[in-house]
Amino acid sequence: MSWKPWPLPLVIALSAAAGTSYAADAPAPGKVVVSGTVPDESTRQAVLTRAREVFGADRVVDQIGVGPLVAPPNWTGYLQKIISPDLKQVSRGQISVSGNVVDIKGEIGNEVQRQQLVSDMSTRLNATYTVNNGLRVAAAGQDQIDLALASRTIEFEAGNSSLTVSGRQTLDLLVPVLQRLSGRSFEVTGHTDGLGSRPQNIALSAARADAVKTYLVGKGVSADNIATSGAGPDRPVAGNDTPDGRARNRRIEFRVVQR
Repeated sequence: MSWKPWPLPLVIALSAAAGTSYAADAPAPGKVVVSGTVPDESTRQAVLTRAREVFGADRVVDQIGVGPLVAPPNWTGYLQKIISPDLKQVSRGQISVSGNVVDIKGEIGNEVQRQQLVSDMSTRLNATYTVNNGLRVAAAGQDQIDLALASRTIEFEAGNSSLTVSGRQTLDLLVPVLQRLSGRSFEVTGHTDGLGSRPQNIALSAARADAVKTYLVGKGVSADNIATSGAGPDRPVAGNDTPDGRARNRRIEFRVVQR
């Protein structure tokens, strides 16, 4: 039996703990968003039931759609095995399941956990499944950045890279944190939604990341410690088919570089 590629993979997006996430990322603090397409209503209900068992019913946000797809054998059962309590070790990440390919990314506490989680997941699946390990160990100081940006958005003027007054005020809260972490390096990555052309979105996201760096350097943060990049629409954290999803995809990510 063969199966069609998923137009929108089943995605489980994991936030940081409540109060330690930042609004530039998605989902909301303490929430787990399950989105994408499944072949039938029974699979949809099975996935939601399992996610609610693992994470708590009040934390799970349902954005799953049903489409005319042909799934691998016993796909529903394997999805339930993928959604395990081990995932609660991951923050600011997501699992994307497209047929029998599983991609997992995000941050985790240490290297042992990073390897063990993926090993255990692979053991629960059969040999036709591929699990791609995109997890990384959270660098020291990341929690301080996340706390400084909790529930705040770095805003720009529509369609360009000019920071709004609110955006500058948010960065002002970050400056003392970055100065305390002056011995570390940081990555600033811009992201856009999926509307418009990819080249334009790549350029806009890079320009916004550069604008953030320029502002921070003007406040005394060392330019040598900040690297910037623009990912455009290539790393969405939500679907682009709703205004809410597009808003979550338009974001600036800050990461402490692990040395």
